[in-house]
Amino acid sequence: MKKRVLLTALSVIILGSTMYAQKIDVTKKGESFDHYWSVGVGAGRVNEGLRAGWLEHLQLVKEHCGFQYVRMHGLFHDDMFTYFTKPNGKVVYNWQYVDEVYDRMLDMGVKPFVELAFFPKDIAAKDSKTQFWWKANVSVDRNNFGKWHDLVKAFTQHVVDRYGIDEVLTWYFEVWNEPNLTGNGAFFHGTKSDYFRLYKEAANAVKSVDSRLKIGGPATSNFIADRRHDGEVLDHSKSRFYPQDQINKQQWEGIWIKDFLRYCEKENLPVDFISTHPYPTDYALDPETGRGKDAIRYVHSLKDDITWLRKTLAKSKYPNAEIHLTEWSTSPNSRDRNHDILPPAAYIIKANLDCIGMAHSLMYWTFTDVFEEKGGGESIFHGGFGMINFQGLVKPSFHAYRMLHRLGDEKLYYADPLFVSRSSKTGKIAAIAFNYPAEYEQNVPSAKNFNNYMDASAKNVDFTLEGLKPGATFIIETLDKENGNVYDDWKEIGAPHSPTREEISFLKERAWGTDKKVVRANDKGQLHIAQELAPWSCVLITEL
Repeated sequence: MKKRVLLTALSVIILGSTMYAQKIDVTKKGESFDHYWSVGVGAGRVNEGLRAGWLEHLQLVKEHCGFQYVRMHGLFHDDMFTYFTKPNGKVVYNWQYVDEVYDRMLDMGVKPFVELAFFPKDIAAKDSKTQFWWKANVSVDRNNFGKWHDLVKAFTQHVVDRYGIDEVLTWYFEVWNEPNLTGNGAFFHGTKSDYFRLYKEAANAVKSVDSRLKIGGPATSNFIADRRHDGEVLDHSKSRFYPQDQINKQQWEGIWIKDFLRYCEKENLPVDFISTHPYPTDYALDPETGRGKDAIRYVHSLKDDITWLRKTLAKSKYPNAEIHLTEWSTSPNSRDRNHDILPPAAYIIKANLDCIGMAHSLMYWTFTDVFEEKGGGESIFHGGFGMINFQGLVKPSFHAYRMLHRLGDEKLYYADPLFVSRSSKTGKIAAIAFNYPAEYEQNVPSAKNFNNYMDASAKNVDFTLEGLKPGATFIIETLDKENGNVYDDWKEIGAPHSPTREEISFLKERAWGTDKKVVRANDKGQLHIAQELAPWSCVLITEL
């Protein structure tokens, strides 16, 4: 049976033994930190931003999670109607659809983290290879690098003219998405050298509008521990898959990063930021079902990868380049059931807290299940990437980001499983306690352990906040298996394939239904909290 004890005394009896609280003086000097987890978030493709549900979900995550930027595929795809070639060869650019999406985002206070991709059909190679059901054109025509340059320049000039240079100077321009994934059904049909030339043309185009605008890449997929990407194209024969007892002992490296930096130095190109996608998996595409089945890394892989990236940048010509990790989640599989359920919440919180100060952004992929890389989901919960499902039901991953957003900007204490912060503006205290179980430290939750994830150990937190105002009031909010875990509530009502409007209303209420309690500091300004944390549970403690 779950035990939860909340007292203002200085000691407490739990499970028959006396435990003494960690004392945290909330008046002491804190360590400033940035909320890099709320800088940006991913979405499927720009065209989906024309939908009412997508916009509603963006408003929700802006309000509750604070995201400042959204990154999307398909800016130049044919469904955005950006590029027309007239019979006489004249090119006409059309930005109406892009303007509609960007206008609405900016009205919400959300900026585009611009991904410059994919090719309009008139720039792509003839009979271009395509990606996704919506057939993104990904094949390079080496005769059209000039057209690519002109397209990027025209777009950049348009957004500067429309939104003003002061606004666009706050944006980021990232060249392509995962160009290292080549071949049939991948994101780029060309060579490494082709991508580098693509970057060169895009960088020169953006900087020709204003040299202060920020450009970066190479936006490559998850880190590797073999030589499959050493050559001009992905070579599956050089792939090596490690058993679970070996996978975390390897040196994992970012794909193309060193080659990219050397190329840019040689060509004297700007690199304002480095971008890559540090998923905790081996193979980039569908690791649960494809080549990389069961190749899942440990909970510390994110910190390892950022550490490698920081060291690599420090040795390059670009030591001051920002680090933007423009995709990240428990796995790059849009049919991984774990995206719907509880474990990712604790993983999100732990991984982000462990890496404070190491990167400029870590962008969760994605904020909504209005997302169609594989087409629409076959059920309302289908393992989609989104932290909000198609019907607007918030998942545990949403609560994780909401809790992180509630933290202050001064760190007072952090030791897993407790983080305590203070707001420099209000002086209010906010803390998060979480249980990322020890049993999963060597293997991030994935589809293969979906059915038995609660077979893990509990943790206890026992701490005293000192230096509070006497009687200060706090809300203690708990996300766990029974509270705020909407997937289980959906299963409880029979997992209807097409829920009625009444059922959706019920599920929305349950999705927000975290457990909440009010506690107060004693007359000495002390608040003692002792709580058993069930596996994967996350607790937000905020001063009113």
